[in-house]
Amino acid sequence: MKQSQIVAIVGMPGAGKSVAASYFKEKGIPVLRFGDETERGLRELGMEVNEKNERWYREKIRKELGMAAMALKIETRIVEAKHSNPFIILDGLYSWEEYVYLKEKFPDLILLCIFAPPEIRYKRLETRSVRPLTQQEAESRDKSEIEQLHKGGPIARADYLIKNESTPQALREGLEKFYLQLL
Repeated sequence: MKQSQIVAIVGMPGAGKSVAASYFKEKGIPVLRFGDETERGLRELGMEVNEKNERWYREKIRKELGMAAMALKIETRIVEAKHSNPFIILDGLYSWEEYVYLKEKFPDLILLCIFAPPEIRYKRLETRSVRPLTQQEAESRDKSEIEQLHKGGPIARADYLIKNESTPQALREGLEKFYLQLL
């Protein structure tokens, strides 16, 4: 490893962020999920974890704490993980404001975008085993994440891009090339 490194995986729903996170986890690299903060918040409120409630919670917490809210919530976990790990993965950074906040706190942060076109992502989202979405729900989520959560900025600013238009194995090969560049 060249230096301490934090890699935030960004991309739209169904692009392959979870597959990418699993790849790094299998290599023994700590993966901190932003989604865990949403799920934790819903459970604390006694609410069911589902698409509607997740969206509501993300928007609510950002109204209360600003658009960098999820970065604020996960910052302590990043600091703790960095003490014993030179390489950390962040799964699910959303907003431009989260990126700006974390980049200021952790200058070694880089963005890895996993990209797939909407038609491929929507098919994946319909058939996934955890929280499947209809095409209408997926389109609604895309719109919400872009317009309400400012997700486009980190994707546009990505330091690295891996296209995920075919098989999970092809994605893993792209991830391996990326990983080897960081060593």
